[in-house]
Amino acid sequence: MKNYFILFSFIVFASCANQTAIEPQEDVVSADYFKAICYHPVSVGSTERSWEFIDRDLDLMQEAGINVVRVYVPIVEKEILDKFAEREMKVITSFGYNQDSTYDLYSGTYLDYVKMYKDHPAIYLWELGNEYNYHPEWFGGDLMNWYTTLEAAVNAIHLEDTSHQVTTAHGEVPDSTALHYGRKLDMWGFNVYRWDLPASFVQDWRAKSDQPFYFSELGADSYMTIEKDSLAQGVNEHAQALAVAQIIDELEPLASEFEGMTLFSFTDGWWKAGNPDTQDIGGWAPNSSGVPMVRSHIEQIPV
Repeated sequence: MKNYFILFSFIVFASCANQTAIEPQEDVVSADYFKAICYHPVSVGSTERSWEFIDRDLDLMQEAGINVVRVYVPIVEKEILDKFAEREMKVITSFGYNQDSTYDLYSGTYLDYVKMYKDHPAIYLWELGNEYNYHPEWFGGDLMNWYTTLEAAVNAIHLEDTSHQVTTAHGEVPDSTALHYGRKLDMWGFNVYRWDLPASFVQDWRAKSDQPFYFSELGADSYMTIEKDSLAQGVNEHAQALAVAQIIDELEPLASEFEGMTLFSFTDGWWKAGNPDTQDIGGWAPNSSGVPMVRSHIEQIPV
């Protein structure tokens, strides 16, 4: 599955107040993988997703050459999906395991969403879970509860919808158990944070499997925990721009090896911890290098 469209090299920045600007690069790049961005818009002071700035956000995405967004919660408002379709943009829809029976895997209601929207022109991929291999505590301490759910959901979606591919967002290279239970996935998605040098992942994956894959998360922090190499401590979008540009440049020569590249993330994530009105310094993420320096600051990693 390949999408073909022109992308001028880009870095998209989101400020703390959900205000976004674009720093374009000069070169125009033609590549045969899809260019996507993770999108969960939550305004400062809130913990709920909001579509208040959807038109502005989509304008900025399109200006940056982004034609696909990855959402962590299904979009239930048809009028929002229609906005993506009107712009010929696509949505990777992720289903969580236990979301209080709201289109989740645990209750089986995810299939209701698949049935409802499988013919909508904005739908691109069905995605199952996000980095669940890092969280056995969410599954009674036993990841087999997740892997058997994954396998069953892949089969169920394939029976219901033969038009869209099914994927998952896995943290780093899967082990043999994950590979077995994910063998019927149409493609894998991988969240990869190896400083600003992710290309080694391609060889690591090909040593295990020839299944198609896409990068479901790549990116760099916009907060410097220390000053280094003339890059100032604190909020530093210039440092982030350098890191993300390096990530893209390193993967470009390997474009034939993967289906797509998804940058994390379009907006800040102050809602994730502490006070959603202010930035909480600190935080961590599993298997993350915390680019630029020194650790992953999960509240502020927009691109």
